[in-house]
Amino acid sequence: MFHLRVALRYLRSELLGVPTRVLALLFIFSLLVFPLLSDDGYLIRILILTAIFALYAVSWDLLAGYAGQISLGHALFFGVGAYTTALLNTRIGFPPALGIPMGALAAMLAGLIVGVPCLRLRKHYLALATLAFPLMLTGVVYVFPRYTGGELGIFGITRLAASTLAEYYTAIGIMLAVVFALWKLTTSRIGLIFHAIREDEVVVRALGINTVRYKLLAFLCSGLVAGLAGALYAHFDRIAGPSNLELFMSFQPVIWTIFGGAATIYGPVTGVFILFPAVEYLRAFPEYRMLIFALLVLLVLRFMPRGMAPWVRERVEKECPNCRVRNVFFRHSCRVCRSELGS
Repeated sequence: MFHLRVALRYLRSELLGVPTRVLALLFIFSLLVFPLLSDDGYLIRILILTAIFALYAVSWDLLAGYAGQISLGHALFFGVGAYTTALLNTRIGFPPALGIPMGALAAMLAGLIVGVPCLRLRKHYLALATLAFPLMLTGVVYVFPRYTGGELGIFGITRLAASTLAEYYTAIGIMLAVVFALWKLTTSRIGLIFHAIREDEVVVRALGINTVRYKLLAFLCSGLVAGLAGALYAHFDRIAGPSNLELFMSFQPVIWTIFGGAATIYGPVTGVFILFPAVEYLRAFPEYRMLIFALLVLLVLRFMPRGMAPWVRERVEKECPNCRVRNVFFRHSCRVCRSELGS
């Protein structure tokens, strides 16, 4: 009974007492029960793709938003994950349960290959350097069409799961688990160092911290998650092709992250779950589709410069100036230290 009271007190104070955490719980609950309330295959397919691209977006946010290593060639990791699992599945017969982790590990290795030569570069020089890698891999795809399928890509890949419902819960489950793991990582000492490197790397080095090691770790973790997204996408779409390495594929996570809120982890998820379904539904208006999309992004950037998720959070929560704990906006005293909260 004592442990139950403690659990209820924690639930009321730490989860239900913070509006954004309540919104997160409602969001997770709605994702889990959606297939039980709707049998629309098109909607379920859109949500599966949205979950996969949410992984892709948070991987970019970890690298660029937190560690400050701006990448304009993030499609490299997505494409490596997709092609690796496709080759292992079609050539060797690896099932998705083995091919997807191998694709993620191959993308992590690609993060190491990209990170080592780019560690001494900063800002726009780093961004331009990363932009070259997916272009080089696209060239390799066309040079070896016997293995990569050339322009047509690799098709006939085993589907992600036996049914659409199983694919849905696989994609949603992996997305939620990875996002939670990255959120815990960014709130740890490692995340604090990432943030410090982004703000002033010289000061971090002066404190005796090996910034090269942490920037390389950011590349590895980002490549792992982006490769996981690419591998899931290949098995869901059942094809891996040059479109996975296109320039627009590298720009998409940038748009999603800035729209939702960079350096938050939950911001890119917000951006993807708003923008990707919106773009899909705008296919009914092909003449105005990209115009409406661009106006939506511009309006958010104009009135919510830090992104949509931080903008909402600032209006429903207040941070205690003493203990830094977040409280619901209508409280006058902190729920932890009881200090007075500003207006």
